[in-house]
Amino acid sequence: MNLMFSKAWLFKLLINIWPPLFFYRIKLKKISADFREASVEMKLSAWNRNGVGTIFGGSLFAMTDPFYMMMLMARLRDEYIIWDKCADIDFIKPGKGKVTAEFIITDQLLNDIEENTASGEKFLPQVTTYIKDESGDVVAAVNRTLYIRRKKKYR
Repeated sequence: MNLMFSKAWLFKLLINIWPPLFFYRIKLKKISADFREASVEMKLSAWNRNGVGTIFGGSLFAMTDPFYMMMLMARLRDEYIIWDKCADIDFIKPGKGKVTAEFIITDQLLNDIEENTASGEKFLPQVTTYIKDESGDVVAAVNRTLYIRRKKKYR
């Protein structure tokens, strides 16, 4: 197992200094010890501001990019291949100030993964993340399709 996924505090430390997130000012604020819940925030800054003074859309998209995949990798360990397959974003209103995104891995998702990959089939679950502003209003909705398959030696 990858050392990064052995402890939530280590994951948080490493993800917060990872250049693709660090330079956009994306910060993992909390992650549960069991990797089932995470909260990410980004504050408007010179590094993520667009031409009209709001958060650049690519930065909003980036703040959701690795989390479901990495959280599932930590939960499911080395038995599975897990990738982001595709994603789309619906921009609902401009991001100003601080925005947050919550990621939750439910029992239902874990059960669905187990059921749908038991014989080696690929499973393509869809998860939605809502990016919210400080008032709790949705700024963007990101729909992500994951690719999950049990590795051959665990089928």
